Amino acid sequence: MAEISLGLGLNGERQVLRLDRANRHGLIAGATGTGKTVTLQTIAEQFSANGVPVFLADVKGDLSGIAMAGSSQFKNADKLEARAKEIGLTDYTYRDNPAVFWDLYGEQGHPIRTTISEMGPLLLARLMDLNDTQEGVLNIVFRYADDQGMLLLDLDDLQEILSHVADNTADLTSKYGNVSKQSVGTIQRQVLSLDSQGAGQFFGEPALEINDFIKCDDQGRGLISILAADKLMRSPKLFATFLLWLLAELFETLPETGDPDKPNLVFFFDEAHLLFDDAPKVLEDKIEQVVRLIRSKGVGVYFITQNPITSPRKLPASLATACSTRCAPSPRATRRLSRRRLKPSASTPISMSRPRSPSSRSARRWSPRSTRMARRPLSSAR
Repeated sequence: MAEISLGLGLNGERQVLRLDRANRHGLIAGATGTGKTVTLQTIAEQFSANGVPVFLADVKGDLSGIAMAGSSQFKNADKLEARAKEIGLTDYTYRDNPAVFWDLYGEQGHPIRTTISEMGPLLLARLMDLNDTQEGVLNIVFRYADDQGMLLLDLDDLQEILSHVADNTADLTSKYGNVSKQSVGTIQRQVLSLDSQGAGQFFGEPALEINDFIKCDDQGRGLISILAADKLMRSPKLFATFLLWLLAELFETLPETGDPDKPNLVFFFDEAHLLFDDAPKVLEDKIEQVVRLIRSKGVGVYFITQNPITSPRKLPASLATACSTRCAPSPRATRRLSRRRLKPSASTPISMSRPRSPSSRSARRWSPRSTRMARRPLSSAR
């Protein structure tokens, strides 16, 4: 069975990730400087070597070196080779990897584009943070465009049809339902705000073909697609919406495969805590839903974050923690919350966490005679 090396455990035992389980998703967590980016780069290279296409979101601009081979003349080459020998990598060599660079703004790679019609009213409403009434008006606009056979390509097309709807609210209200000029005006202002953030470059033609990500080179190595996200991270809502759109497109395009011998595609999203900081709850819920369902399409999603409690609240339950979780010291409350949030994922069979005996734990029980918490052993607590 093909597998990926993760390193050595505390007991010196070699830790691996089986490729037929790699679509179960994963989480890499740790404080700054603990090696999260190097870990994801090493795992991504091994996926590619095994013929699995990889998608990387490069937030800090330090993943582009994956396209070039290293050299024994590098000033820290001796340390790398010594570390490889220490963890049992006997076949450590320097080699390049097949890589393609992408950029929503078209500045540091091939542009990624989609049309307004393909994005749909639901994702656009989430992106523009519309309320239920405004979202309903946007749905009417899209329905009217479909009935008239109009294809909405970019934000200019959306502005034009919104202006047309605002001028003909009386006629449209009788057929599609209530359409107010105030709601249309609010949507128009949000579209202008999107355009000022650079989102206008994301919408247009030619639209991206999902199969461009799922390719191998002539040597059978999976293509590594690197998204330049250093500028994109300044607009976390746009980044989250792009992520959701991409996963949704994959879910609709790829056939059901169950658990294949190896994933059809693997996603790595670095600095995921920045991705979900300002995202609306409805957008988080939608991302959680798609991530849970896309596993059956043979797609694995790996989140890399400084603190796992900043990821969506329900997401860790579906993550098989494929890597050692290393967290920096934090206050007691934060550590307690981290343990509670990580428990569903860290208790998987491949987790390297050490279980504690019941006798070493304690529970708190409310004392009816005072306003203080009485600490009792867990065995005596009811």
